[in-house]
Amino acid sequence: MKLTFDQLAAVTTGAVELYETQQGFVAQRFTEAQREAYKPRSEEFNDTFYAKTLGTSGIILRFRTDSPWLKLAVHVERSSSRKYFSVDVVTDGERVGSLDNFQEPETGTDYTQMDVPMGDFAGEFPLGAGEKTVYIYLPWSVQCVITSLELADGAAVIPVKYEKHLLAFGDSITHGYDALRNLNKYITRLAESLGMEEHNKAIGGEVFWPALAAMADPFTPDLITVAYGTNDWRHFSYDVVKANCEGFFRNLRKTYPNTPIVAVTPIWRADNASKEQPFGPFPLVGQMIRQIVAELDNAYVVEGWDLVPMDTNLFGDLRLHPNDAGFVHYARNLLAAFPDELK
Repeated sequence: MKLTFDQLAAVTTGAVELYETQQGFVAQRFTEAQREAYKPRSEEFNDTFYAKTLGTSGIILRFRTDSPWLKLAVHVERSSSRKYFSVDVVTDGERVGSLDNFQEPETGTDYTQMDVPMGDFAGEFPLGAGEKTVYIYLPWSVQCVITSLELADGAAVIPVKYEKHLLAFGDSITHGYDALRNLNKYITRLAESLGMEEHNKAIGGEVFWPALAAMADPFTPDLITVAYGTNDWRHFSYDVVKANCEGFFRNLRKTYPNTPIVAVTPIWRADNASKEQPFGPFPLVGQMIRQIVAELDNAYVVEGWDLVPMDTNLFGDLRLHPNDAGFVHYARNLLAAFPDELK
């Protein structure tokens, strides 16, 4: 039994637009207006921001079924600076397999520029007997189209949805760099722990951009997280970053006046002691964010510096972006530091 567009749409979470092309089922995490806004921004910063909006970070298919197996086929195209990808199939909380294009790298190696193929991938996954809950995590790193999803004939397909929504803004680390398995991204783990549907608006290389915070989504979030600063530090002066940060939070509060906001200051990075950045010393970023967020109602700050241990083996590129093990630390420590009233 091949699932129809309506069946796929009913079980998809984390997307704000769903449509069908000749290739198959497409889920978008950014609205069309948001994607279009990133076209001139890509030209301004000479970055592939627009292409990154097409990646499927945070998009998960969730359903209950009694099918003993699942067949999945996808088409992937590059949409970020990473070519590796994984589509993870999880049954009752256990990963039963993945569609991917890489071999597991050795610990302590920089695997981020693996030269791996794009295109069409397909596989069959055993789900076991009886009714079970199945999650299919789409990849953060590439644009992924579902060309086919099949279950046993007559199998049940019951959507699993969370009532609450987590809206996550951020840069590459929130986007997913450099998790090999999507279910390990810190923001995905956090959303699961809080019982919320993840809506991921993070873009690799991004900074505080006030215009994005002014573009409302077609849902009202129950919680918003914001995690910028590390790229701001690298590219701009203190005054520019401060103005952008103030504008971002001002617009965000106007767009969502009643939603709690949690700002996470930047995590440790191996090159944080560099004196060549126009902003100034790296710790000033967190200090600036704390001062600005303190002026907002219903807003909180979590210190990011110690969320991931200062061990390069916990980073995919050995300096900045956590790997799967690093993200486990990030998610666990972030949840522990969360305000009690938001847990």
